[in-house]
Order: sequence, then C-alpha cells, then structure tokens
Amino acid sequence: MNTIEILKSKIHNDFNFETILKEWNRVGEKIVFTNGCFDIIHRGHVDYLAKAASFGDKMIIGLNTDASVNRLKGSSRPIQDEYSRAMVLAAFSFVDLVVLFDEDTPYELIKLVQPDVLVKGSDYKAEDIVGYDILKAKNGKVVTIDFVEGYSTSKIIDKIKNE
Repeated sequence: MNTIEILKSKIHNDFNFETILKEWNRVGEKIVFTNGCFDIIHRGHVDYLAKAASFGDKMIIGLNTDASVNRLKGSSRPIQDEYSRAMVLAAFSFVDLVVLFDEDTPYELIKLVQPDVLVKGSDYKAEDIVGYDILKAKNGKVVTIDFVEGYSTSKIIDKIKNE
C-alpha cells in the first residue's frame, strides 16, 4: 500500500471495523478513544492528541460528521469538510483509526469500541464525559487533559474575521 492508501485505510465512515478491534483485543493492545470536531487543526489539537495517544497502544478518534458539527457549532461550521478533517487526523503517526459519527455524541461508538481509556479535555469533569458509565462498568480509565492556553479553532476563526 502506498502512503495515501494507508491514510485512507485508517478512516471509517461506518461502524464496520470490528475485525480490527477484535485483533487488537486478542493481542492485548490498550485502546485509547477520544472524539471531537477537529476543525482547523492547530497546535492545541496536536498537543492534546499526542498526549491522549500516550495512554495506550492504539488510538481511535471519533470524528463528528459535517452534519453533526453543523448542529453543534452552528451553520457556519465546519470550516473544513469531514473527509479533509479525517485525512489530516489520519496523517498523525499516533492515530490508528478515525471513525466518523453523525450523532451529537459518540456514545454508541464508545459502546462499540469499548476502549480501555477515554480521553477528553479538562474543561469536562470525568463523570460528565459521554461514555463515562461505559468505562466505569469495565474498569476502564477516564482521563482529562489540559488544553494548550491560547489555542482554539474559535479563536483562529475570530482572528481571521477581525483582520
């Protein structure tokens, strides 16, 4: 497989990757899951995702579809389409799967993945994170990570609008 095919193979727009999960579980890989819109990748995203990946062996990112981002963030978002966002995320060496989901939350995806570690930003309390109950039931770990101060997609958009 060439490099672009490898990137494309990391992206799934359905929940049809159980074979991959079964193999990872069979060999004892520790699975980390996080999710988000990841519209306009910036230093804060890279820092957050790299730290999240360090909690396990395999990293899965649940990526909101364009329709989901639009419902959550408003009619002017996302800036980049879902496939573009997925390709950028898949390009990170520490990302093993990018799975698009259309719901407002990744609850069903988390239920399917059954990760060992669930990671979100520290703007959430662990018990308020979607999927907390799933991880707690399986003795998994919910981790929060501090954001890099001053970096957010909204701030980038605001800066561009004000120029």
